[in-house]
Amino acid sequence: MSGRATFYRIKQDFARPRLDAIEATIIAELDEINIAGKIKPGDKVGITVGSRGIGNMLLIIKTIVEYIRKAEGKPYLLAGMGSHGGGTAEGQLELLKSYNITEETTGTPILACGESRRIGTTETGLAVYALESSWQVDSILVVNRIKTHTSFKGDLESGLVKELVVGLGGPKGAKQFHSFGSSELARLLREIGTVLIEELPLLGGLAIVENGFEETAVISGAEPKDIISHDSKLLAYSKTLMPQLPVDKLDLLIVGEMGKNYSGTGVDTNIIGRIRIEGDPEPTKPAIKRVGILDISEASHGNAHGMGLADFTTTRLVDKVDRNKTYLNSITSTFVIRSAIPMYFDTEKELWEGALLSLGSPGQDELRAAIIPNTLFITELWVSEAVMRELKDKSDIQVLEQKEMYFDEAGNIGLRIDLAH
Repeated sequence: MSGRATFYRIKQDFARPRLDAIEATIIAELDEINIAGKIKPGDKVGITVGSRGIGNMLLIIKTIVEYIRKAEGKPYLLAGMGSHGGGTAEGQLELLKSYNITEETTGTPILACGESRRIGTTETGLAVYALESSWQVDSILVVNRIKTHTSFKGDLESGLVKELVVGLGGPKGAKQFHSFGSSELARLLREIGTVLIEELPLLGGLAIVENGFEETAVISGAEPKDIISHDSKLLAYSKTLMPQLPVDKLDLLIVGEMGKNYSGTGVDTNIIGRIRIEGDPEPTKPAIKRVGILDISEASHGNAHGMGLADFTTTRLVDKVDRNKTYLNSITSTFVIRSAIPMYFDTEKELWEGALLSLGSPGQDELRAAIIPNTLFITELWVSEAVMRELKDKSDIQVLEQKEMYFDEAGNIGLRIDLAH
C-alpha cells in the first residue's frame, strides 16, 4: 500500500439504558423474592462471585452483604469460577483481587475452593458437581451477569445457570461441561442446572444485564424455580444491547488489547466473527480477513486464552503469556486452538506491514480496516477511508477527527482510542 492511509475516528450511537438507583433496586428485588424472610438468624449465606469483571460489582456485592446482615444472616462470598484462577483457591482470590473484590473491600469473608463433589445425576446419566465450599454455607444467592456467550448459542448462555453449572461446578464441573461440543452446551446448562437448582440450598438469583458501555442496565431477582426461565428472558434482552462493529466486512481489524476483563476468550468472538471450534462452522458475519492483537491486559494475569483467534500479534504480548493459566483454560474448554500463538512481530509497525502484505498490499483507498481498543468498548474506533465511504450517510455515526496512519518512534501504531475520553 503506497502513501499514508487516511483514517477517521468515529463514534457509534448505541442504545444506552442505565440503572441509576442500583442499591435501591437490589433491595427491592431481594425483597420481591423474600430473601430476608428465608434467612434464619445466624445463617451463613453464600453470595456467588464469578471470574468476570462486571460493572458496579463491588457496589452490588456490598449492598447484598449489608442486606443479608440486616436480615441477621452472616454473608460470605462464594468464589464460583470453574477452572479459572488456575482452578485453585489461591488463583481465585488473586483473580478477584484484580477486580478489587477482597475481604477488605467487601467487608466479608471469601470462600475460595478448587475441590468439587458429586451431588447428583442428570436424567441422561451425567454427573452433577458442586464445589465443597457450597456446603460451608447454609444457603446461596447466585449472582451473575446475563450476556451472550463467545463459544455457543442457545436460549441459555452466560448467566445465573452457567454460574451454577460451571462456576460452582468447579474444575470438575467445568471440565465435564466443556467436554461436549458447543452445540450441546445450552441443552446441558438446562439439564445440569435443573439438578443443581433442586439440590443446592438456593435462596434465589440476582441477574445483572449491562448495556454496550459496560454499565448496569437491569438488576432482577428470581425465585429458584424461575432461574432458568429468567435467564432465558434476560438473555434475549441483553442481545439487543450488544455493541457491534459498524460494518460486516473488513480486510483488517486491529485490537489494541485482549483480556479476560473484556471477554472470556480475551476477544469477543461475536465482534471478530471467529470461534475456531473444531467441527463447528465459522460465523458468516462479521467477515474479517485478518485480525491483529497488540497487547494483553494486566487484569488477565497472563491468561492469553483467545490469542489463537488472531492471525498476528506482538512479541510484547507473547512475553506476557502465563502458559499454565492459558493452557488450563483452553484444555478445560477443549478449544485448544484458541491458545495457539499467532505470527508475532517485534513492533506494531512490522505487524501492520505484514498484515497488509498478506492481503496483497491493497491501495490506501481500497483497504477496509478498523482499529479498536478492545472488543468490549467499541463505541469509538478508527476506520479507513474505504469503510468511511460506506458509513458517511449513516445517522448513528459521528466523525470526531481525521488523521493519516502513523507510527511513533518505538514503532507503535499512533491511532489509539483514549478510553478515559
